[in-house]
Amino acid sequence: MSLCDDTLLCNFPKCRTKLNGFAWVTACSHVFCDQHGSGEFSRSPAICPACSSALSGKLDIVRTELSPSEDYKAMVLAGLRPDVVLDISARALAFWSYQVHQERMYQEYSLSRAEAQLKQMEKVLTQQNQSRELELSAMRGEIVSLKKVMEEYKRKYSEVSERLMERNRQYQKLQGLYDSLRLRNMVVGVGDRDTPPHPGHYDFSTGVVRQATPQKSPQFLSVNHAGDSRFFSCLEADGAKTFFQFSSPTRDKGRAFTKKH
Repeated sequence: MSLCDDTLLCNFPKCRTKLNGFAWVTACSHVFCDQHGSGEFSRSPAICPACSSALSGKLDIVRTELSPSEDYKAMVLAGLRPDVVLDISARALAFWSYQVHQERMYQEYSLSRAEAQLKQMEKVLTQQNQSRELELSAMRGEIVSLKKVMEEYKRKYSEVSERLMERNRQYQKLQGLYDSLRLRNMVVGVGDRDTPPHPGHYDFSTGVVRQATPQKSPQFLSVNHAGDSRFFSCLEADGAKTFFQFSSPTRDKGRAFTKKH
């Protein structure tokens, strides 16, 4: 507030509003709004809320109109000597100068407090930024280490994948071999069941079943140009008689009967 400002502020610590209408002026050069002045100065003894001075005099507290009428201005100093008028004017100007100085001191105090708070906040902010930088650098290092671990896991995963693919190929190969062998065994088993067993003869003297020698089929010879032909070219492989050397059972029985009698 400067000297050219025509508005005073309430000196109550928690008010600080612009004054208009009526104001309470004290002998200790303080001024209060009508609301706080009426509330504070209604008690006895009256104490200034700004400087805690006792206001026991009759004219230590005056409720004045801040915008007086023209009639009041014409009559308030009328009839007074010039020195009295000047003394009153000087006191009024001193009150105004004190209010201006007080307001400047208050603003400087508020500014100093704000600067102190700002410095404190800047200090706290600097500390927080430093801690955040440390945390950020630590997190960056952790990210780098995690990237290395991830690359190592990727490499191991690729190796394991290659091994698994190789095992799958081996398994498929073995599965194919197994399937082919199983099919072959199934075909062999079916052939063994379809093939009749080789005939044999039982030796009553020894009680052993002997494997019979396979009989060869007689070989047919082709007829030559001279007309000479043979129907059978070889005997049986085990020394058996030919068809024409076998005797009939009736003839053998008759011979045995003749010798007996």
